[in-house]
Amino acid sequence: MDGRNLTMLTDYYELTMMNAYYLKRMTDTVAVFDVFFRAYDESNYVIAAGLQQAVEYLLNLHFTDEDIKYLESTNGFDKGFLESLKDFKFTGNIYAVEEGTVVFPTEPLLIVEAPINQAQLVEGALLNILNFQTLIATKAARICRATDGGSVLEFGLRRAQAPDASIYGARAAVIGGCDTTSNVLAAQMFGVPPAGTHAHSWVMAFPTEIDAFRAYAEIYPDKCLLLVDTYDTLKSGVPNAIKVFDELKAKGIKPFGIRLDSGDLAYLSKQARKMLDDAGYKNAKICVSGDLDEYVIQSLKLQGACIDIYGVGTKMITSSHTPSLGGVYKLSALKDGNKYIPKMKVSDNPIKTTNPGRKSVYRLIDNHTKKALADIITLYDEKIDDNEDYKITSETERWKTMILTDFTAVPLLKNIIIGGKVVYDFPTLKQIKAKTKENLDAFWDEYKRNEKPQLFKVDLSDKLYSTKQKLIAATRGEIK
Repeated sequence: MDGRNLTMLTDYYELTMMNAYYLKRMTDTVAVFDVFFRAYDESNYVIAAGLQQAVEYLLNLHFTDEDIKYLESTNGFDKGFLESLKDFKFTGNIYAVEEGTVVFPTEPLLIVEAPINQAQLVEGALLNILNFQTLIATKAARICRATDGGSVLEFGLRRAQAPDASIYGARAAVIGGCDTTSNVLAAQMFGVPPAGTHAHSWVMAFPTEIDAFRAYAEIYPDKCLLLVDTYDTLKSGVPNAIKVFDELKAKGIKPFGIRLDSGDLAYLSKQARKMLDDAGYKNAKICVSGDLDEYVIQSLKLQGACIDIYGVGTKMITSSHTPSLGGVYKLSALKDGNKYIPKMKVSDNPIKTTNPGRKSVYRLIDNHTKKALADIITLYDEKIDDNEDYKITSETERWKTMILTDFTAVPLLKNIIIGGKVVYDFPTLKQIKAKTKENLDAFWDEYKRNEKPQLFKVDLSDKLYSTKQKLIAATRGEIK
């Protein structure tokens, strides 16, 4: 567990609201907040990531004497409130989808149920953690899918916006499907094998290119991947690599391959493949890098590029086309004894009108194809009986209906923290990566294509829909 105390990583208005709740004697009020996203510009889904770091953050919540002294210096808080912060810790419940789960707009990735001051404080940090890792895991999944079975290495350290972004971005990239990372600290922290060979500077540090290749092969004979584009890829780089491979072969050692980092990657990879094959190195790998993303990779595949391994950095670690995920944190209920009182935000913009109540999410899986049919958001006390047919519809066009039969209803939200204690066994990063693949495999390709994907069906249960409509009517004065 990460031992850092990030309690003060919050927006100032969270603290002013906490102070006001204290003065209004509302701190024992239990609130329910949902974390969800409204839309993601590049696809119909996201890959949930960051849960483990979110839990580590919650478990380490506490205000130090220095924190309280700083807040006192702002002259914005009641002395009794500041005194109460000395015993502050998270005592609530967390329900969340597991990392590696495919999630669609409006579905809760995570639900906080806690005394309102605790639930209010954590908004900013939870969104910071979950939005970023989910964003990068999703981008990585799109990139890995574009390779159609190729291996992807995460190379984003030098282009990430900060050290933490490089570390947790690398973690998220592995969740999304990357095989390894160049980031040694991330590899050490998360048990991922580090990857990397040599730079152009290695080649330039020697009198000649072949001297550099021979020196590298001498030191790393079993992992000899040579960067061949320092001077002239086809006239010197690949021929010199082949000469060194011949020398390794004479010693009974199989060379690993070559890397291209510039130029026309489609053309160069095809020419290099022919040269390697003609020299007897059909098993030598070709690795490419250089401003790659899912769109460039898709284009390379269409051009018949001969590439085995893709090193992807900038455009994955920054999610260049969509550099932020619009995840939000919204109050959905207050608790009165054992009863949940639904709450919602109402807006003239339908996408900003939230779903009320303490909720559950079910994924309906076809028993024959093992593919997902639809997701249903329900109130927490509803159960979907998969022994009966189920009618799905559209929230905005209720006349659109479909009857689903012979399916299994899988609940997506798991108990993570109950009463301030962790009740969930966190899987390894390798297991989370496998879960991502399993989740994606449960969806038809039409829902996963990189451009203009088919929209997956996400429906509200009749009970949740009715609750939502009644609350909307009440805010308009139609129900008294």
